[in-house]
Amino acid sequence: GSLITLSCLSHRVVCQVISSAVPADSVQENGTSDSSWITRLENNYGFYIGLGLAVFSSFLIGSSIILKKKGLLRLVEKGGTRAGDGGHGYLKDWLWWAGLLT
Repeated sequence: GSLITLSCLSHRVVCQVISSAVPADSVQENGTSDSSWITRLENNYGFYIGLGLAVFSSFLIGSSIILKKKGLLRLVEKGGTRAGDGGHGYLKDWLWWAGLLT
């Protein structure tokens, strides 16, 4: 058979492959098989799941920017100091916080 050399930091081992028989049960070491529902879901719908996640995250990011901007505009309408001029009044506005947490 074939010889395989395996090396670690402290040991070096030589193994000999006697046969290349494949077991009848194709269950992997962690107990899942190739026909698990997660694998089938990823194979069949992986592209659509990724596309949906991309669109959803884009919606959340856009919503966050809009909510924060509306909170800053509300502050200016009330006569508060703009954030660029050193004002921190936006920290008291719930709409700005909703945008930040989105």
